[in-house]
Amino acid sequence: MAYKRNQTISDAWEVNEEPGVYNLSDRLMDFSVNIIRVSRTFENSEAAQHISNQLLRAGTSPMANHAEAQSAESKKDFIHKMKICLKELRETERWLSLARRVPLVQASDAVDKLLEENNQLIRIFAKSIQTAQANQQSHKR
Repeated sequence: MAYKRNQTISDAWEVNEEPGVYNLSDRLMDFSVNIIRVSRTFENSEAAQHISNQLLRAGTSPMANHAEAQSAESKKDFIHKMKICLKELRETERWLSLARRVPLVQASDAVDKLLEENNQLIRIFAKSIQTAQANQQSHKR
């Protein structure tokens, strides 16, 4: 199925915000949705198509890997899957930054919002991994 490129900025960014509610799974779903929407605003060139495809892979991966982490078979498996999420978020940051720098996307304000959310998610996952590793070490003693 083909999708439209160069949609409006308002089509490219949507956040599901409920005051006082924090759900990482929902936040990752919203992030993935917004990655898809922003990818639709990339210009129609070979370079933009390549970056868009890479961004789609890396930017939607944390949502699925987080679901796997929630079903981890052990603490070690949980940490491993959370590290995959962190790795994919860091890759996403690079693709977004490249798309903005060239520029390959018209919705630069949406890219800025995605970069901000991406950086917050990186901090959340880094801290969660750190906490899980500390808990794993304290249980080994």
